[in-house]
Amino acid sequence: MRSGRCECENIVYQVQGTPDDPHLCSCRHETRISGGPAVLWVGFRKDGLTWTVPGGEPTWYPTWPTLRRGFCPRCGTHLVSVADDSDTIMVTGFSLDDPTGTEPVGHSHREEAAPWMTITLAPEPLAPLPTSP
Repeated sequence: MRSGRCECENIVYQVQGTPDDPHLCSCRHETRISGGPAVLWVGFRKDGLTWTVPGGEPTWYPTWPTLRRGFCPRCGTHLVSVADDSDTIMVTGFSLDDPTGTEPVGHSHREEAAPWMTITLAPEPLAPLPTSP
């Protein structure tokens, strides 16, 4: 179980499960919305996310034809993104109270990243050892 929140703590959430596909994205869409050179996304099963009081759910905006994003209506913190028909919800990595274990293993749209940005990705996960018969 992990928790996360917006800057003003109006919206607090909990996610269960193992973080999936932590990655940076530097596409023009992400950089414009965030105002930064990349966004750290961390996936969790959508059914493992719970919005807790006081603020309830974020305000949702369609930001792409098949994508909607949740922002705190009070402070504007970008918290989540979910694609239509997806079982995964992506949370912004730094909205998590403890981002341990969410080091990015990929960087999508790296070719669009600011030329001065240098990224060190987490090592690829080790392949499981073969089991003996």
